[in-house]
Order: sequence, then C-alpha cells, then structure tokens
Amino acid sequence: MKRMFSFLDSVGSVGALVAALACPACFPIFAALSAALGFGVFRPFEGIVFYIFQGSAVLTLAGLVLSFRQHRHLGPLIVGALSCVALAYHSYWSFSLSALYSGLFGLIAAAIWNHVSRRKSKNPILESTITCPKCGHRREATMPLNACLFFYDGPACHVRLKPMDGDCCVFCSYSSVPCPPVQTGATCCS
Repeated sequence: MKRMFSFLDSVGSVGALVAALACPACFPIFAALSAALGFGVFRPFEGIVFYIFQGSAVLTLAGLVLSFRQHRHLGPLIVGALSCVALAYHSYWSFSLSALYSGLFGLIAAAIWNHVSRRKSKNPILESTITCPKCGHRREATMPLNACLFFYDGPACHVRLKPMDGDCCVFCSYSSVPCPPVQTGATCCS
C-alpha cells in the first residue's frame, strides 16, 4: 500500500506535465513538437485525449493529496485544487484560455512546490495508523524517534507482527506512515 502511495505521489509531477502536454491545440509549441514526434496520429482520438487530460489533472490532485498526508504542507494542495477548478471552469463553463493556462501552469507549479517541500521536510511525522494484516484492526500509534519497533502485538487478535522482508520495523511494514528515520531519508532505524 505504501508503495502505491509513493507511486501516486511521484505521479503528481508527471501528471501535471501530461496535463500540460495533453492540450496541443492551446499551446502551439507543443503542437509543433508533437507533430514532429508523430503524435498527429492521435487527432482522430481527440475526445479520448480530452478525457486523458482530465484524468491526468485528477491524478495530479490525488498525488498532491497523498503527499499532503505525509508532509502536511498545505500550499501545494491548495494550488493544485485551485488549478483543477480553473481547468474544470475552462472545460465545462467558459472555454477561457486564461483559466486553461493558469490551471495547467498552476498544476506544474504545485507539483514542483510539492517535490521541493517533500525534500525539505526534516520534521518526521510521529502519529501513524497501524493496521493488522490478519484481522484488519486499525490503531493510532506514536512512533518512537530513537528506536525501532520490531514487534507489535495486535490489540484485537493478539497476533505478534514482525517487519516484512526489506523493512526495518513494523511501522514501515504495516502503518500509514513509515518510521521517522525513513521519513528523513535514512535507510533504516539506528
């Protein structure tokens, strides 16, 4: 599950770029570049490309939401949400080029801001929800800063959890947020 969240978080940046490139009729330079690369073959599928464009914008917003849950920087999420609103306004209400441009460039700016704020985040999140893989019971737990938790007894089914192969502690294996050393860029707990 964490790998999926990490994937969606990284897709936020790519999704913003795809959203910007998916509308070549609005950006003459992208149109010339895409024609030179042979993307003119997609012209008969213009309606499908429109839905891919919308999906990329939604995927970018989903990546920003998941990233916000990890680093708690609200700015990129607000810019991304307002950009998606501007794109929806352009697509369904007014066909305003200023709304289109501001929405696309806003998504790119939000993705870049999100990436930079994720890199700068040095304060690890200590609160996490640990989920028992046997019974599915969830429980809020505070992660220690100075030690790893190698074993955890599930409160509902009393099964002793151990880290999965490749993970350093039970929080990295079964919780919503990895342990503090991994959040700050270390490979494992010391």
